[in-house]
Amino acid sequence: MDAEMIIEILRLTTFSMTPLLLTAVGEIVTERSGVVNIGLEGIMLISGFVAVAVAEATLNPWAGVLAGLAIGAFIGLVHGGISAYLKGYQIISGLGINLFALGFVAFGIEAVWGVRGYHTPPVVAKVPRIPMLDISPIFVIAILITVLTHYMLFKTSIGLKIRSVGENPEAADVVGVNVELVQLLATMYGASLAGLAGAFLSIDWLAAITKELPAGRGFIALAIVNFANWNPLLALGGSTIFGFFWTLGEWIKNIGWLKAVIPITLINTIPYIATLVVTAGVIGRSRPPRHVGRPYKRE
Repeated sequence: MDAEMIIEILRLTTFSMTPLLLTAVGEIVTERSGVVNIGLEGIMLISGFVAVAVAEATLNPWAGVLAGLAIGAFIGLVHGGISAYLKGYQIISGLGINLFALGFVAFGIEAVWGVRGYHTPPVVAKVPRIPMLDISPIFVIAILITVLTHYMLFKTSIGLKIRSVGENPEAADVVGVNVELVQLLATMYGASLAGLAGAFLSIDWLAAITKELPAGRGFIALAIVNFANWNPLLALGGSTIFGFFWTLGEWIKNIGWLKAVIPITLINTIPYIATLVVTAGVIGRSRPPRHVGRPYKRE
């Protein structure tokens, strides 16, 4: 493997890691507040669909990106309202988002574009690459978001409130923190980043909308949250690892003799196997927020 090939694999890794990084960092903030959102796949799928529709309608890919962010935040508002204010079952709510997305997007693709299962937006609706580097500007944005989110969580009063609500909501409530509002806003923030990841997939990296758009990335992002021990900067490392294995699988598909020996379906499992191996290695070492997944009810 020569230097040029290594550089190309690393360049492609920036694409495969970006949706994982955005989604994982957002979910870290959400879970730090005590709320679990397993509906990341559904948020990415719906946001990707809306991003394509808006980008095509306006002939502006950045309008599509903003639409993806907005629809993600809206879904986060719904999930956060159910979780924080209605004290509902967070896992069931997230599962509902995923199931709704599967039906909505499959129907929406046919209703909007008259095709089944797959639509490719025109070039004018796709996010342009950074000249010379040939990488996505959303990758750079994702890195900035990661650094700023880490600073917000561990160096600001806002982050302290988020972490205190996830660790001990009773104590936070006593000192005047609005537990439900913090959880709602944290959930909206996390879902908006998942929405940005969905827009990245549909009008940037993959440049298509399909009913299988996330392809398990939402669940891999959940694994990265555990791997990173709920730390955004460690999520950057985890996303790079998983993104690399995703790229490696695609690279292997282009090697004739390897492709002839290893079935394509087996090659496609590489990132998922890597997820299992890496996650298994940190089980028992990571410590989730103490009150995550449990609705806070005042006595």
